[in-house]
Amino acid sequence: MKTAKGKDKVKNTKEALKPVDDRKVGKRKAPAEKPSKREIRKEKKAKKDPNKPKRPPSAFFVFLEDFRVTFKKENPNVKAVSAVGKAGGQKWKSLSQAEKAPYEEKAAKRKADYEKLIDAYNKNMEEGSDESEKSRSEVNDEDEASEEVSLNVFSAGRTTRKGKGR
Repeated sequence: MKTAKGKDKVKNTKEALKPVDDRKVGKRKAPAEKPSKREIRKEKKAKKDPNKPKRPPSAFFVFLEDFRVTFKKENPNVKAVSAVGKAGGQKWKSLSQAEKAPYEEKAAKRKADYEKLIDAYNKNMEEGSDESEKSRSEVNDEDEASEEVSLNVFSAGRTTRKGKGR
């Protein structure tokens, strides 16, 4: 009977040395990788419509358009965009309200034009024409370009490699 007890001990030690199946033990698996916050934001962010009118520039940016031309004439060797922006900002701050008035009028006019365009754009979107003429033509251009490539490949019969004298 002593031998029987000893055999049980041997079996127990052999079982202890065997690899354990995780499912039987109830071990949890590592959680699947979650997408990063940046990826989540990208997914939530709506895609921009290329046909939507751009917002109008403010009075400062209207001023900056004119200022860039004069600044580049006076300083042709300065290539940095930041230098032009800094000089433009300083000049804008030093202008009086009377000197800023023409730029504010131009900005107001552009804003009125923008509001007309955006109203027309919104009406088109409400009518259900998700694809505008511009986006349809871009898609058609891509289709035509791919057809031309495939026709050129088929009409040539076979493609040749550069460097071989065929």
